[in-house]
Amino acid sequence: MQLTKGKKRILEAARGAFAQQTGVAIELVEKGAEQETFLKIPGVDADLQVVVDEGGAQNIPAALIFRKWLQNPERYVVALPQVTANRADQFRQDGIQFIDAAGNGYIDQPPVYLFVKGNKARNILETSATPRVFKQTGLRVLYAFLCQPGLENETYRTIADKTDVALGMVNRVVRDLEELGFLATMGTTGRARNLRLIEKEHLLNRWVTAYAEQLRPKLVLGRYDGVEGWWQQATLKPDKALWGGEVAAAKLTNYLKPLTVTVYVDRDDPAALLIPNRLKKNPQGDVELVARFWQPETIPPNGDMVHPLLVYADLLATGNQRNIETAKMIYDRHLLQLVREN
Repeated sequence: MQLTKGKKRILEAARGAFAQQTGVAIELVEKGAEQETFLKIPGVDADLQVVVDEGGAQNIPAALIFRKWLQNPERYVVALPQVTANRADQFRQDGIQFIDAAGNGYIDQPPVYLFVKGNKARNILETSATPRVFKQTGLRVLYAFLCQPGLENETYRTIADKTDVALGMVNRVVRDLEELGFLATMGTTGRARNLRLIEKEHLLNRWVTAYAEQLRPKLVLGRYDGVEGWWQQATLKPDKALWGGEVAAAKLTNYLKPLTVTVYVDRDDPAALLIPNRLKKNPQGDVELVARFWQPETIPPNGDMVHPLLVYADLLATGNQRNIETAKMIYDRHLLQLVREN
């Protein structure tokens, strides 16, 4: 599959910056009928297939981001806009080869071994605009698309009604997804196109990253505390409050002991949770209230919990190793079916 313009821009910047940093004349070549892109390194017999990640992958554990390629990681190299020093160390530990637009990279192809970290991103990519689909309102639409397969093929009016988003924004989100290579036309019905999400594993990971950076911080209503273990006896009204984060993860896996209690609530009526459970405001409290951002009729509750995708995103946003292990279990049990291509 040919790379989009945005991905080509990242890849060219990363190749040039890494070559300049290391003095190694690496080249890009296209192969096969699908015109897949490979990295050719002097002194290395096999070329490395290139995977471009536009999101920067800063908030997702490496072993989960590129899980699709981890069975044979030595055959691939990931190109990104920017990799922090800590992330570079994690990539190396996980055996994920990478290059970025700042000149950082890790290549382990005996006899060639290259590792550079700590460089900051260049202006060529710092000024690039974030597509609307990965900004606050766009993320709400994309969440509905991911949780309700087939919604992307409804009329713009229907999508707008089901996501409580303006009609014009729906149009822009759909255009973004098409331009980024995540939405394909699968024939026509009358005058209407039949649309389908593709590259869903990558798209889901992009959503998780952007949710942690763009949307979630705007939704947090505050911290509270209550009587120890209150949540174990609490009964939530699904139209008013749902468990997210570690509590939902514990219920889904029977593996995690929650330290933070995340509850998604109706922004207009948090008292429905606070008063009966006697929760009190405390900036250091272990109870986190987050505003619901989806239409309950569009994405129904999972019992007394939010959708597993949101639980997964909550866990990864913490960066905590115990939560990362649990997130992998949730991905394997509940999310694989969402990203399988039809």
